[in-house]
This record gives sequence, structure tokens and C-alpha cells, in this order.
Amino acid sequence: MTDTDRRRQPATDGGSPVPVGVKIGSTRTVIAFPAPDGGVQVIRTLTCLAEYENPITGETKYAYGDSAATEYPDSVEFPLRSGLPDSSQQTERTAQFFDAVLNSHDVPEDSVVVYVTPLSENATGQENLGRVIADSPIGTGGIERYPEMLCGAIPAFGDGLEAIETVFAAMNLGATHVEAAAFRRGEQVAPYRTAAVSGNEVDRKIISNVENETQSRVHIDINTAREYKEQHASFEGFEPLTDVIQQQGGGRHEFTIGRSIMDPVEEYLDTVVAYFAGEFLPQLSGQYRRVQRLALDQPVVLTGGMACVPGFVEECQQQLREAVDAEIAVTAPDRPDIAPAIGAQRIASRLVR
Repeated sequence: MTDTDRRRQPATDGGSPVPVGVKIGSTRTVIAFPAPDGGVQVIRTLTCLAEYENPITGETKYAYGDSAATEYPDSVEFPLRSGLPDSSQQTERTAQFFDAVLNSHDVPEDSVVVYVTPLSENATGQENLGRVIADSPIGTGGIERYPEMLCGAIPAFGDGLEAIETVFAAMNLGATHVEAAAFRRGEQVAPYRTAAVSGNEVDRKIISNVENETQSRVHIDINTAREYKEQHASFEGFEPLTDVIQQQGGGRHEFTIGRSIMDPVEEYLDTVVAYFAGEFLPQLSGQYRRVQRLALDQPVVLTGGMACVPGFVEECQQQLREAVDAEIAVTAPDRPDIAPAIGAQRIASRLVR
């Protein structure tokens, strides 16, 4: 069933469908929909699943999300590690994961769904992602898709949809790519994307750095590296991290790491600024010079998980000003990691009316 097929179906109970915003990301999935108290309920979980066997019945079962990553770090599967479901197997696994999350949180089926999509020329992956949404239980009232950066910027401009009527530039600092674009009253202009720098690469460098800093006594997995980054990285006053591992043969080994986390994060920021100032802005200026001037009159909006690092926005602004020799402002939503789903949910609310 296609997105168009789903849009033709009426609401199931004759009432107004519920507006739902969805981001199925390579690392995390976020779903936003109205809460009973009138606010917005947000589901945020890792986009992963793990297969295991019931020891009594021998039945194959699955764990999903954060529980899967915590309980089965050796076998957990992230079906969207590349950003989009390229193959039929990835699509099936993503759909299996997504349906399980929807069912476990009782996301309303009678809903208008707006889901976000990354910048990509991968038409098959985009189509497969749309199929995952369309074949899920939700979205009986309609399904639409919007650019992730646009939806992520919406909460940064206010409590409504002010971003749709604004000309601005944005960067999405995701797990697999860095994306940039200007937006002209909702229209995406001069989109730019690079995989040369990514949040996943930061995690891999943390693994290598921890091993080097502890003289190969400590080896961590990719999920632990991500947790170190998310919980401890900070430009506002990083403190060395002390942790404990269980050693082979018994006993516990306490270790402290200093630069293993912040060195890759700082290198990431340096590279992001270099690409934005040295590649994206010249590309935008060459194609839409007046749009660039209007866009830079507004703050550049950062979204994505890396923008959650304390002090990242302020440090990015300082480096960007030095790189372009102009008083550019940089901002971010309060929660850059969940902002795309929040923005998508606001658009869905407008579509319901």
C-alpha cells in the first residue's frame, strides 16, 4: 500500500484523527502525539532489535529499542545504520521494529502522520521508508512526509509554525551524515550532504581512543561509546570519566579517561564548521545569493544528536563567525534530538484542521 492509498482512507471512527509526528532515524526513533493532559507525548528509543530464543519453548523472540541494546549488546541489530532501508531485509526489520514500538505505546491508529526524511538521492531507500510508515497500523487519516531539517527547525522558531514563513539556514548533525540547506518559506534550497563527518564516526574514534588511553586494558563497544559521548561530552566543562569493568579471571578494573571523548567531538565540530563555511555557503551563494543573505539574517538552526552536546551551539557560533568573518548567529531547539518529530507533529496538527 502506498502513501497515496493511505491518504484516501477516511478516519475510522468519524471523529478527527490524531496528529502524529515520526522520525525513524539510523540511531533513534522518535514519535510525538497528543498526551491526555493536552501536551505532547514523546516516545524516544534506539532504532534496534535483538533476536533471542525462549529457553523453555525454543521460540524465537525479539527485544526492541533501548532494552535490546542494553540486554543484547553483542547481537543487537540497527537496521538503518546507513540512514535508509536499502534492502528488503532492512525494510522488513525496520517495519518489525516500528510496529512493535507503536503497539507497545498505544500510538493511535486513527491519525494523520507526518514523517521526516533525510537528504538523500537514494530513491529506493526513501520509498522503502515510506512503505514502512504506510504499512504500519497508524496513519489511517493520512500520511505526508517533510524534510527532517525543516521539521527539526520548527521548535527553534517558536511554539507554532513560524519557520514555515521564514527564510533561514539549517544543519542536521545526524549519526550517519551532516546535512545543510536553506529554507525559503518551507521550500528546501541548495541541499548539501556529506558522510565525511558523522556522529557514528565520533563513536568509533572514542572506542579507539579509550583503548589507546588505557594502554589496551579497556575495550568498549559502539553502544558504550555512544553513551559516553551523550552523557559526558561537554564544551561547558568536561570532567574526566571514571568507570569500572569486570576483568577476565575475576576482579574489577577502575579506569579514568580524559581526552578520549572530547578530542573526537572537538574534531567533529571543527570539520562541521569547515564544511558549512567552505562548501555549503559558497554553494548556496553561487545559486541563490539573495536567499543566502536573507537566510543568514536569521540564526542558523542546528538539529540532530550532536547538537545536544552542552556548549556545542555556542562553540559552533564562535567558530563559524571566525570562519566567515561575519556576525552569524547559531541556535538550536531545546531538544535537538527530538525536534524533528515535534515539528512534524505540529504540521500534522495543521493538516488535521
